[in-house]
Amino acid sequence: MKLITIVLFLFTVWSCEKAASPPNFLFIVVDDLGHKDLSITGSDFYETPNIDRIAKEGTIFTQGHANASVCSPSRASLLTGVYPTVHGITDWIGAKYGTDWRTVGRKTKLLPSDYVKHLPFEMTTLAEVFKSEQYKTFFAGKWHLGSEEQKSLPTDHGFEINKGGYHRGGPYSGGYFSPFNNPFLEDKIEEKGMTLSLKLAHETAAFITANNDKPFFAYLCFYAVHAPIQTSQEKWLKYQKKAVDQGILEEGFKMEKRLPIRIKQDNPVYAGLVEQTDEAVGHVLNTLEALNLDKNTVVVFVSDNGGVSAGDDFATSNLPLRGGKGYQWEAGTRIPFFIKAPQIQNAVKKVDTPVTGADLFPTLLELAGIENSIRVDGKSLVPLLENKDFEARSLYWHYPHYGNQGGDPSAIIRKGDWKLIHYFEDGKNELYHLGKDMGETNNVFDQYPKKGMALKNELENWLNATGAKIPEIDPLHNEEQEKEWLAQHKKNMKERVEKRRAFQLNPDYLPNKDWWGSTVD
Repeated sequence: MKLITIVLFLFTVWSCEKAASPPNFLFIVVDDLGHKDLSITGSDFYETPNIDRIAKEGTIFTQGHANASVCSPSRASLLTGVYPTVHGITDWIGAKYGTDWRTVGRKTKLLPSDYVKHLPFEMTTLAEVFKSEQYKTFFAGKWHLGSEEQKSLPTDHGFEINKGGYHRGGPYSGGYFSPFNNPFLEDKIEEKGMTLSLKLAHETAAFITANNDKPFFAYLCFYAVHAPIQTSQEKWLKYQKKAVDQGILEEGFKMEKRLPIRIKQDNPVYAGLVEQTDEAVGHVLNTLEALNLDKNTVVVFVSDNGGVSAGDDFATSNLPLRGGKGYQWEAGTRIPFFIKAPQIQNAVKKVDTPVTGADLFPTLLELAGIENSIRVDGKSLVPLLENKDFEARSLYWHYPHYGNQGGDPSAIIRKGDWKLIHYFEDGKNELYHLGKDMGETNNVFDQYPKKGMALKNELENWLNATGAKIPEIDPLHNEEQEKEWLAQHKKNMKERVEKRRAFQLNPDYLPNKDWWGSTVD
């Protein structure tokens, strides 16, 4: 009897120690993935069973937002928990600003503001916090927050290992199939034809396997689904047939102010790239399960900004939300946003409260049991996961630049269902009630002047308090020249994108002789 008691006691102690072990963290960021680019979020064209697993097993934040409509500022906010006006990266790093903007040839009224060119060293990152708490830290994929020359790579900001992260914002050197020609990824002969997403997944899985007996923080940032979009012939054929079966529209784009914007998800190349990324996510999730780590690993899944419906590769449609990457409307920042926290029993399955990427910094630290003494703009989402009270707040965005995708320099405040956009070109304000008008089609600023002015004043106070930079008028601007250029540009772009769409859907489509190197000899 004594022996049984001792065994039970030791088993209980072992079980308590096992339960008390620090949670692991897998943080997944997909580049340019739109809010409706997943099966779980409403797409009937793309197929994403593995990413859907995270949502089904965790919590879906239906109104999750990036902190910017383009990549670098949003990524900096994910890592630091502060708004772009605080860390200073307000545009993608490499974008022209000031008088250099004229060389782009857009003939706009304003000169975009200057911005910080790398992740500030005085900012504390999630990786640095976890590393200080004896976590093993790992980065794979797109960085775009500084260069080797600036000494601002992942390994300069708390990550012990870096696989593939440097100053480039896309897979421009080698594309999405091996060899990748990435200075921080080893090209192996046996990997010829492998997708870049799967390569990054393999590196992440190898890290997890090597560190399965100690707490880890793995940050997996896919280059996909950023332009240039590429896929295999097999996947293109699958989705080309699917597009035909669903019915091909005669025209695939409508005009916005500066560019045509895609109105239907029917791009078979993009769909194949999405599926390749989903397969890579599945590889990492399966590794966690095989190592019996899934029950003690928090999984976060987000995008860095909205889907690209105009500009870049004009790849997807975000309807019924308006706009997309680079735009001031909802589709510019609304993203897939999932948290799977196994240690929270009976976690809420769906949260409709508006949240942002900056909230993930304090959320992860609370889930890890780490006291946060760092000043952040984000707010822990653990109460929402646990269905507890969560104090209402205003959310802010500031983009003093012109988006490559057609967006305007503007600042935004969201308070409940009310959203106000203030434009820097002409001082115009747009007011929307997102609960009644999620597509932002009806500007009600004149109908609700008190509400509109109250939000405008609150937004201005925030801009002043955070030292936000405001774009200046270009003294060389000529309104007539801009109108002429814009009219011709819109006409040319509409013809070009419609022609390219038809080519991608054509049964004889052949992008090049080897499908970007996906064909293995």
